[in-house]
Amino acid sequence: MLPRLLDNPLIVNNLFYPRSARPGENNPPNVHDGTIPVAEAVALGYRLYAHTPETPVLLYFHGNGEIASDYDSMADLFHDAGVSLLVVDYRGYGWSSGKPLVSTLLADAEAVLKAVPDIVKRAGITNTALFVMGRSLGSAPAAHLASEQPDALRGVIIESGFAHEPSLFRRLMIPEELLKQVPSVFGNVGKIAGSHLPLLVIHGENDTLIPVENGQTLFDASPAEAKMLLRIPGAGHNDLLIYGIGPYFAVLEQFVKAHS
Repeated sequence: MLPRLLDNPLIVNNLFYPRSARPGENNPPNVHDGTIPVAEAVALGYRLYAHTPETPVLLYFHGNGEIASDYDSMADLFHDAGVSLLVVDYRGYGWSSGKPLVSTLLADAEAVLKAVPDIVKRAGITNTALFVMGRSLGSAPAAHLASEQPDALRGVIIESGFAHEPSLFRRLMIPEELLKQVPSVFGNVGKIAGSHLPLLVIHGENDTLIPVENGQTLFDASPAEAKMLLRIPGAGHNDLLIYGIGPYFAVLEQFVKAHS
């Protein structure tokens, strides 16, 4: 009954916006494409933008309208901030197989985390420090891993993330009568509240899809001794780098250096 409620087409079709892509055939030597098996006949595609062997790795869960290859143009900025970037697609996105589902999102993230050490080792990365970052929808798998697998991580970064999914679902125009039946499956704020991992929250102050109060709530809920909050004036949900590219990557670099 629970998967049937969570994977109701009214929710899935409003929450996920998958696009197809093919793994690169002419990638630079430091860009590695592959897949991670997560269930029978289902594998998630990933793109690893390896920096130097000594840099830590940032496991990145993107927003609901993005795919891993969208980060081709930004990978160097993450490298300059001191990380190798590993972007993983959801089911049905990029070259991932399967269909995007609410009910499998968090379990898939756990399978991804288990696969990371082998992926980075094959790419010649020797630094075992791993951070997780989630943007928008990706805040759910990031917060989940911070809660369930803290010993595997050095810190968690939430960009434009939501605190409570019912408020997000309402903004996505999911009917109220359906929301009353759906349990809180993600529980971002509760998971952040239960994790002592170092936390960095980045949010645009003019975000109308997921208002900045969500980021503030996540930051306030965290019991971590080491936590940072960057609110970018003027920025909405999808234009943080336009309004604050300098502070964005400066705080990312500061956070990673402090906890590597």
